[in-house]
Formats: sequence, C-alpha cells, structure tokens
Amino acid sequence: MRFSRLAWMLAATLVVTGCSSRPAIPVNEKQALVMESSMLAAGITAEKPDFSLPEGRPTASSTIYNERDSAVAVHYRYYWYDEKGLEVQPLEVPKTIIVPAKGQVTVTAISSFYGARKVRLYLYL
Repeated sequence: MRFSRLAWMLAATLVVTGCSSRPAIPVNEKQALVMESSMLAAGITAEKPDFSLPEGRPTASSTIYNERDSAVAVHYRYYWYDEKGLEVQPLEVPKTIIVPAKGQVTVTAISSFYGARKVRLYLYL
C-alpha cells in the first residue's frame, strides 16, 4: 500500500514537471560558425555571423577572409532556427563565392521565415 502511494505521487510529479517545461533545442552560440578543416588549410577564416531583424526580416551577415596569395572559391550555406531551436525549412541553397587573394568578402542572407531567431553559417571548399 505504501509503495502504491509513492508510485502515484512520483507519477503525478513527473506529469506536472513534464507539462511545465518548455521544449527547446539549444543552439550553441559557439557553433554559429562551422568550417571544415580544409578551410583553415586553404588560409580562409571567417567571423561569426551577425543576426539582426531589420524591418522584422531575419538577416545574417559574416565576413570571410583569405590570407593566401591566390583567390579561393568558398561554398557556404546559412541554416536558420526558430525560437525553440528547430531548423527552419526549406533549407537555403548552397552558394559559392570567390574570396580574392589577401582579401575579404561579406556574405549576407535574409530568411524567408519571419520566425527565425538564430542562424548558423557552414563554410566548405
């Protein structure tokens, strides 16, 4: 009898706790910029993307730098996430940009989903 009461109290506590938590997938700020290792070997570095909401449109921009004496073609894709940390669909199409020798390029994207609140930039060769 005593075990039965304890089991019911535990079950009720779990139900109440589960209902009060807000489901979310954390998007780590340290992972806002993801680069393949080949990027560093090619002399390419980048800044973490800046997220803003001008006129309510989710916008992100990042500057990519080339330390080498020759131009490098860089592929990139922005991934957008809502306030719960869920990835926004449809995914953006990967794009390519040429970063000039000893130069820099800023890549900017605007999400078509107004609910986007976080962004991740993925760079690869």
